[in-house]
Amino acid sequence: MSLVSRSRRLAAAHWPLAAVCALFLLIGALTLDDYGAGADAWPQRAVGNTALDYLAGEGERAFERLGIPWDRYYGVAFEAPLALLTERIIGLEDTRDILLGRHLLTHLLFLAAGACCYLLVLRMFNSRPLALIALVLFLLHPRIYAHSFFNSKDVPFLAAFMVALYLVHRAFRRDTLGAFILCGVGMGLLVNLRITGVILFAAVLALRALDLAEARGRVLLTAGAFALAALLTYYASLPALWTDPPGRFAELVRTLGAHPNETVNLFRGEMLPSRDGSPWDYAPVWVGITTPPATLLLASVGAVALAWRGLRRPRHVLRNGPLRFGLLLAALPIATTVAVVVLQTNVYEEWRHLFFLYAPILLLAVVGLAGLMAFPRAPWPRAGAYALTGAAVAVTIASMTRIHPLQNDYFNSLVDRTTPERLNSLYAMNYSQVSVLPVLEDILRDHPSGPLFFSRSRAGEHRPTFPPDDRARIVETLDFRSGERNFYEAHHIRGACSPSTPVAPASRTSRIYATTLDCFVAPVPWFGRFRRQALAGGEPLVRSTWHIHRAGRTLTYLRDGCPRDDVEGEARFFLHVIPVHAGDVPRWYREYGFENLDFFLQRGLARIDGNCVAVVILPDYPIAAIRTGQFTDDGPVWEVEFTPDGRIAVPPPPPDYAAARREALAGEPLARSGYDVHLDGRTLTYLRDGCTDAEAETRFFLHVVPADEGDLPEHRREHGFDNLDFTLATRGARIDGDCVAVARLPDYPIATIRTGQYDDTGALWQEEFALPGGE
Repeated sequence: MSLVSRSRRLAAAHWPLAAVCALFLLIGALTLDDYGAGADAWPQRAVGNTALDYLAGEGERAFERLGIPWDRYYGVAFEAPLALLTERIIGLEDTRDILLGRHLLTHLLFLAAGACCYLLVLRMFNSRPLALIALVLFLLHPRIYAHSFFNSKDVPFLAAFMVALYLVHRAFRRDTLGAFILCGVGMGLLVNLRITGVILFAAVLALRALDLAEARGRVLLTAGAFALAALLTYYASLPALWTDPPGRFAELVRTLGAHPNETVNLFRGEMLPSRDGSPWDYAPVWVGITTPPATLLLASVGAVALAWRGLRRPRHVLRNGPLRFGLLLAALPIATTVAVVVLQTNVYEEWRHLFFLYAPILLLAVVGLAGLMAFPRAPWPRAGAYALTGAAVAVTIASMTRIHPLQNDYFNSLVDRTTPERLNSLYAMNYSQVSVLPVLEDILRDHPSGPLFFSRSRAGEHRPTFPPDDRARIVETLDFRSGERNFYEAHHIRGACSPSTPVAPASRTSRIYATTLDCFVAPVPWFGRFRRQALAGGEPLVRSTWHIHRAGRTLTYLRDGCPRDDVEGEARFFLHVIPVHAGDVPRWYREYGFENLDFFLQRGLARIDGNCVAVVILPDYPIAAIRTGQFTDDGPVWEVEFTPDGRIAVPPPPPDYAAARREALAGEPLARSGYDVHLDGRTLTYLRDGCTDAEAETRFFLHVVPADEGDLPEHRREHGFDNLDFTLATRGARIDGDCVAVARLPDYPIATIRTGQYDDTGALWQEEFALPGGE
């Protein structure tokens, strides 16, 4: 049979599949430019092009251009072909064309995964209606549908997971060497896209182990061929491993297994640090509140039905067949959730890292639907199942249409969507910032001509998505003039979008369920108002390089006549808020004893008519002291500590680190450990010869235990020591490859000092000593 004849036969046999995919492709093409650039769009593009440059002969130099070191270990099985097709073969050059091309190809991969879902269900149940329903339900997950345009990380992994499930089912059904080799190739590409794919890889080997009793030789051959094909495909598709496979793979596992990108998760109203892992119900809750309820209900029915069949026929669980594959589908979400909790995996930004779990959940829903349709001696279950599915599809389509193009922030009816403030305070929304695009479009329509100035608005990421004429009108700057009106600011500082914050009345918002996702306000009224209030409020609370004023919960930093270079330089602000009660700070800050509100000059600051102003909203709890200043990689530029009533507690000048290093080298250290610790009067100097970048970034703890506990500040007395923890960035510098840090001790009599360094695993080194002379 010729290829053309076979294609025609397949098209005739699967015309419903072709029709649905063609319809979704048409809708996707018509709405392609409604979805802006996701937060990872341009970094992911760089990952793909870097792999191509490496293959073109640039070697390790190609990876050195990546802005984030761990990006070299992201799988390129999709990103490299994506960059090759859009930019090297088709030759797209304009950023808008490149972005739309990436969106289209990512969506095509999503549709291809839907086709695999259709074929898998057809093989499982030999029912075209069930296969068609599975296809539609797979494509109509609102959040994943939106991500299928702009997310070239998580959606390709979901697509590859669905394809891998299809290949696993096919391999065990055919039980041939060729089928297992093909399955191994698919598994290698899956693990390339995300190392989490090893869960399915291990599951296949475990299932093969169960088959040893029936056909030992054949099972060992196919299992070995599967594993070898997977490993070779993984190695061949990840150029980052080629120079030193064992060493690079070990580094990859360390880096991506505990992802170094630390952030926080807003989950059930509490900000949880991602580095601490996730609570056990993090994934189940996110899946439960963002997946269409009918799919969840049917998946629950399917899981219960499979468990019941397994209990009734326990021997069938061990045999290669439909029941065992179904139980594998049920086990995958459970095993993944357990692994995330036990391994304290760094999962953040809702459940996008776990989107792949929708593949087994959807297939479980089809199992449940098939069970209802096969209910004996009663016509109503079949009719009810069809009615439920049809109503669910209609409701989902209506919701997706209503909130288009922001389906990525869809919540189902299990969440109270009538109170947007509560919803926005409970769960993270708009982390991908795609809602910036419709806001920018509104602003451009309101100003049909002339330049538009934006600051810290993520306009830089979305600017390339506009046609060249509009793109040229979007200008990012920090430099404002009071007489201009076409400046806009996206606020991401604490409380900036809350009703209690005095933002300008002409605010721009992009809303979903009437919940503010991004706030754009004219920056001159925002910053200008606080500048006028500060100047009219009398003397500043603190006079330093910047004058600091306080009005209620607002700190305003003012600097008259600040040069542009000072605004656009590398100096960053640190702001440490020390509470009266340690329990008031978020729990991930309690080990430090203060809440860290550090911010960059590019965030929360403006330059108006040559003067600079920065605004920060303080926390609501009682505050004992505030420590703030600016620092660079060479150490603090200036710093000051003051109480809320304005009393200066610690106004030291920046230390001379070179002199401290020379003095330390001239004498014997008080303690020798990770660092040599020297004492000169009331000054501790930490010195380490030839320290690496990693050693320079590790945090220090410094706990001072007084001879008389009454000497402690009131807010420290419950702990029994003064917490003076610091980092090299705020108390130290690197000089000629050596690290040196300087810490000033309190003036009261000291019993002992505990100090050292620590990371997320605990103390790396520590020393406890008394001061010479017994003080």
